[in-house]
Amino acid sequence: MGEKGLFCGMNKPDDPANMTDMEKKHMPVIDCPDSVKSGEPFQVTIKVGTMPHVMEEAHHIQWIDVYFGQNFNERIEFTPVFTRPEVTITLVKGGKHRTSTLRVVERCNIHGQWEATRDITVNE
Repeated sequence: MGEKGLFCGMNKPDDPANMTDMEKKHMPVIDCPDSVKSGEPFQVTIKVGTMPHVMEEAHHIQWIDVYFGQNFNERIEFTPVFTRPEVTITLVKGGKHRTSTLRVVERCNIHGQWEATRDITVNE
């Protein structure tokens, strides 16, 4: 990570090909189709990290927000101890844009917000 504090904006890995353990525990992982049909539901699975993140009262993932571009779609909140930061949701993408960016933001109560994106092709 750079010199900035973890709560100063959005956190992303300095080098996505060579992430630190902290980055591996915090980067959202988006699993969804590369292309979808306009107006038809599709599933997106989101989990926090390629390495497990603790879910203790003192250190946990608080929530995950899901956007298409800047448009908010959903927030999933987590309870420490009793949940894991992984969820599958059903989304529908319509409109005139043939490519849309699915954006996921998660918040760790100690290490701030982390963002991942994935481009999706929208077919008619």
